[in-house]
Amino acid sequence: MFTGIIEERGEITAVEPSGDGVRVTVRGPRAVSDASHGDSIAVSGVCLTVVDQGADWFTADVMQQTLAVTSLGGLAAGTPVNLERALAAHTRLGGHIVQGHVDGTGEVLAVVPGAQWQVVRVSLPTELAPLVVDKGSVTVDGVSLTVSAVSDASDPAPWFEVSLIPETLEVTTLGLRRPGDLVNLETDILARHVQRLLAFAAPTSSATDIPESTETPEGGSR
Repeated sequence: MFTGIIEERGEITAVEPSGDGVRVTVRGPRAVSDASHGDSIAVSGVCLTVVDQGADWFTADVMQQTLAVTSLGGLAAGTPVNLERALAAHTRLGGHIVQGHVDGTGEVLAVVPGAQWQVVRVSLPTELAPLVVDKGSVTVDGVSLTVSAVSDASDPAPWFEVSLIPETLEVTTLGLRRPGDLVNLETDILARHVQRLLAFAAPTSSATDIPESTETPEGGSR
């Protein structure tokens, strides 16, 4: 489990075939400062498991399913990535509850710079649109962000916007994003649970479903 508060911007140093997936090597001195074999580190929002490490690097295996549904399929040596170690129980939850289980990818549609803020508009897969709300939380490339605007529910091409402060632009990869770039998206876990619960909600009984009374006019039973 993570918070979406990026600890450092790392870099992919190697990508090697491994079965039907790949093994990636990531430079991240802070991320491995207290890491052990089997620990979880979020790489641009994707929870990966440390299988080997050195003084300032670690390696992790990425399976084909992950490559297919996240932006990690386009990794190459030199690619910058956002890194976050797993949440420790005694630390503050500065962002929101992030699992590192990416729901899908979105495309950066527009980047509008401002004096202090930078507004980024991102496309939203249709199936994820109901889970993203104005002023709600969303994770973009592992970064916990507050949604500043969303498309109308009737829009056939859903999108959302986030407003990035200078700190976010400087210490994460979001400051490097340009229109056309793919980003990893993780929706709020609470919204996903509500959606699932509603899918199992019992339909409302109609008048025709009410059984006939078995009471006689005199108050007895038939």
